[in-house]
Formats: sequence, C-alpha cells, structure tokens
Amino acid sequence: MNFLQDYTAISLLVGAALLMVALYFGRHPAQHAIISASRVAHNALRLSARAVKSTEALLRQRNRDVLLARGELEAETELEREFQRIQTILSRDLAGFPALQRKIADLVERVDVDYQSTVDVPPAPTAWIKAVETVAGLEDCAKDRMAGNVLGEIHKTLKRQQKEVLDDYRKQSARRHALLHRMAPRWRELSGYLRDVGRTVAGLPERAAMADRRMEEYEQIRRQSDKSLHKLSSSAMTQFFISLLVLLIAMGGAVINFNLIALPMSEMVGGGSYLGPFKTSNVAAMVIILVEAAMGLFLMEALRITRLFPLITMMDDRMRRRLGWIAFALLLTLAGVESALAFMRDRIAADNEALRQTLSGAEHLVRTGAYAWIPTAGQMVLGFILPFALTFVAIPLESFIHSARTVTGMILLGLVQITAWLLRVLGSLCLTLGKLTVALYDVLIFFPLWIECRLLVCKESRYVRIEPAVPASISEGDDQHDVFETCGAPSLTDSDGATKSA
Repeated sequence: MNFLQDYTAISLLVGAALLMVALYFGRHPAQHAIISASRVAHNALRLSARAVKSTEALLRQRNRDVLLARGELEAETELEREFQRIQTILSRDLAGFPALQRKIADLVERVDVDYQSTVDVPPAPTAWIKAVETVAGLEDCAKDRMAGNVLGEIHKTLKRQQKEVLDDYRKQSARRHALLHRMAPRWRELSGYLRDVGRTVAGLPERAAMADRRMEEYEQIRRQSDKSLHKLSSSAMTQFFISLLVLLIAMGGAVINFNLIALPMSEMVGGGSYLGPFKTSNVAAMVIILVEAAMGLFLMEALRITRLFPLITMMDDRMRRRLGWIAFALLLTLAGVESALAFMRDRIAADNEALRQTLSGAEHLVRTGAYAWIPTAGQMVLGFILPFALTFVAIPLESFIHSARTVTGMILLGLVQITAWLLRVLGSLCLTLGKLTVALYDVLIFFPLWIECRLLVCKESRYVRIEPAVPASISEGDDQHDVFETCGAPSLTDSDGATKSA
C-alpha cells in the first residue's frame, strides 16, 4: 500500500516535471496566444464602445430634435392662443366701441342740456323799487299822512311781490333739483361705460406683454439655445411625473368603477362563463370602462382640448361638433347604465347578505330606516359621476405621451452611456487578464525559468549587459509585446560589442 502511494507520488512528480518542461518549451507560443486573445477581446470591446458612442451621439441628436420640435410646437400653440385672446378682446369689446362712443356722446349732450337747464338765474329787481326809494327819500315824508298811506300800500305790495318771487324761486329750485336728480343715473351709466372701456384697454397691454414673452421663448427655441433646451428638459420631466401621478389616480378610480359594476355584470352575462382565463363578466365590465375612456377621448378631441388624433382636429367645425355630441350622448348613456348597475349591485349585495344570514340560522335583519337609501344613492351617484370624471384622463394622457418621448430618450441615452463605459472597462479588464495569465503561466514554470536565469547569470561574466530602454509610457494602442517579455530575455552584448539575444 505504501509502495503504491510512493509510486503515485513519484508519478505525480514526474508528470508535473514533464508538464512543466512542456509548458516551458511552449511558453512563447502560449503567451503569444494569450496576448493575442486578450488584444482581440480588448480591441473588439473598444470598437464596440466606439460604436455605442456613435449611437449615443445619434441618440443625443434625436433627443435634441424631439425636444426642440415639441417645444416649438408648444410655443406656437401658446402664441396662437394668445393671439386668439387678443383677437377676442378686439372683436368682442373694442368692436362695439363706435356704438359705445355714440352712447357716451348722447349721454354727454343730454347731461349738458340738463346742466344748462339748472342754471340759477337771480330774480330781477322790480322797476318801481327805485320810485319807492325816491319817495322814501322825500323830506317830511313821515309827517305827511298821504305819503304814509302810500308807503304803507307800497309796503304791502312789496311783501306780496316778495312772497310771489320767493315762491317762484322755490319752484325753479325744485325743478333744477329734479333735473339734477335725473342726471345721476346718466352719470352712473356714463361712468360704467368709461369703466368698461378702461378695463378693456387695460387688458390689452397685459395680453401684449404675455404675447411678447411667448414670442421671446419661441425665438430662443428657434435659435436652439442651451437655456431653452434646459428649460424644455426640465418641463418635460415635470410634466411626465405629474401626468404619471394623475394617471395613477385615474387608474384607482377605474378600479373602483370596475368593482362597482363587476358584480351586477356577472348576473347579466353569467358568472360561470369564461373568456380564456378571465371571467366574461369582468371582461364586460372592463370593456365598458374602456369604451367610456374612449368616448371621453373623442369628446376632448372634439372640444379641441387635446390633440391626440389629427384627423379629428382637421375636421370642419360642423362635423367636429356632431362627433362631440355623439360622444357625449354615448357617455351619458353609459353613465346611466353604470348608475343602474350600481343600484343592482346594492340589491344583489343585500340579497346575498340575507341569504347568508338565513343559511347561518341567524335572525334576518332587514336594512330599514330613514337613512337606508343613502348607500344606494351614493353608489348610484358614484356610478354616474365616475364615467365623466374619467373623461378628463385625456388631458394628462396627452401630456404623458408627449413627455414620455423625451424622458424615454433620456433614459436610453443614460443606458447607452453606461453600456459604453462598461465596454471600455471590460476591454481594459481583458487586457489586464491577459497580463495576469502570462504572469501566472510563468509562475507555473518557475523552475525552468530559474535555471534559465542562473545560466544567464553565468554568461553575464562574458557579456556586458545593456539595459533595455524603457518607454516613458505605454499607450493603450501601442504594441505591448515588450510588456510581456520576461526578465529572462534581455539583450546582451559581448566583449566585442556584438549584440545577442538571450
């Protein structure tokens, strides 16, 4: 047994020695093959990285074109809407300005006439007051009885005249006050006209300033400035995440809507029917919800709120309005159907609950009371409102689709950059693995290499060693065969100056 073990050990040692000798003699071809394989892998990976970099440049240019095209379209749409608002102001408000001017001129003329009628004219003094003053100035007037009677009569006449004049003056004042009272509504009407004109005129500069800002943004996009690109990228990312959040909320509403009509649909189409792995009732409920969403999309397109379908946008106004009314009618019908299904679901749920109580032997409890109708009414209202609420999903859906083009391009660009980096790293790793394999190969044949080194040392006494010139740096693309040269192959020069290779 021990003999066999010793024999096996000797065989292993002899085999290892023979293998080492074989590896030593095949050292240069093997290392050359390893170096060549590592270079081939390195060059292939480096070329792949260059190809990916060229793809990255194309993708970057594509993202830039998509972003600028989308931004230019949005800027044109905003500019168009601003000009439409200005046109609306001009056509709706300022188009009636000539008629308004005539009204204001008529009111001003009537107010001026009324004002002229309210002019306060002082009463003219009577003509015989001077005669009375003359008589009163006569000497001994107070002693003359006849003169006193005359003066007394004159006094009475004056008092009567004064009273008549005062009454007439009061009547004139009352008439003037009445005219002034009638002028007040006209003044208020005139003030209202002027206020409307001022509001209209004041809105125009704001709209003009807004149009100027939109035009400036549009010009920056046309110039393809970095500022506009950065702004469009940020806006696309923001729109993407906001629209995604709204779509997730809408999906929650769709799930609630589905659960609201799935149970009664099983009673209508049969709960035991299947379409593949899915229940027919569930498929029918999902189809109803999808049809409602489609009608909502068509309604939004007909109203020109969204522009997902260019064919609908290019329709004439009459056809587009008809399409909108048809979509609204179908949506209203489906909402009524859902409301009825919600009522049916409440009845089915109540019957199932009563059946379970009967089977369990419990006392049958009937839902009664003044508030028993509230759950039923709530489900019916919910079933009627949810289809119309899902109509507005078209708005975030359009924003999501447009922003997803930009965001998807950015994600692809990032993946391409990571791929190029990984290819470069793998290329360098292959080159390094080649060097490491050559070094490990020399480790396996260390004993023959040691003998070779010793022989070279013995020969050094006959030769003057010339140190090989070491390059300052070895570039990645240079021939790296000298890198893999081992220490046992230096260039040697004999005493006669002849250079020999070991």
